[in-house]
Amino acid sequence: MLSTKPVGRGAAARKYDLLTALGAFALAQDKFDQRRALRLMTLITARYNWARDELAVGQREIARLWSVDERTVKREMALLRARGWLVVRRQGARGRVTQYGLGIDQILRDTEPQWPAVGSDFELRMGGADPAKVVALPVSGAVPAPDITSGTEWALAQALLHAEDAASYAAWLAALERAERAGGRLTLRAPSRFHAVYVQTHLERRVLLALREIDAEISELRVVV
Repeated sequence: MLSTKPVGRGAAARKYDLLTALGAFALAQDKFDQRRALRLMTLITARYNWARDELAVGQREIARLWSVDERTVKREMALLRARGWLVVRRQGARGRVTQYGLGIDQILRDTEPQWPAVGSDFELRMGGADPAKVVALPVSGAVPAPDITSGTEWALAQALLHAEDAASYAAWLAALERAERAGGRLTLRAPSRFHAVYVQTHLERRVLLALREIDAEISELRVVV
């Protein structure tokens, strides 16, 4: 899953990913949760120190930022703490505001159902898989060619893909099954969500090119579980 310390190399992208996850989550909720997530996102963008994992802002300043009164700020901050999205690092005292950190692990858990709405690449990245490190498992011995007796566009495309790269075919493409064809869109079924996301994200263009060699009317590929 996404690093809980969005600092260092790639930190900017991780920050945007976290805000994107919150935004996608908010848009799928009722107006109360939408507003609460928007308030947190605005507070993060305006005042959160990513390097120190620190949010140290007085209630009066937050009230001004949110266009509400301080009583509303107190209630909303308490709800964000109860949800685990904010964590108290240091309790406020006389002349000193409360210091918060982000509960990134909890935010990720709560927003995960909305990751697919952003896109398969986002879902794969947020899930913690580094595409550059995901490699096909070594294949021992000869990789059998696919059965093309059905004559479907997918069976024939599999034969082309097998001829191009048998190892990659065996690792990622042999397990895909033809689900349905609707006009120019072909839907394939994968054995797992990770498998589907990986193929859709990293092999879609290659598979689509093979399919179009068989049937030029195919313009879209969809991989489901």
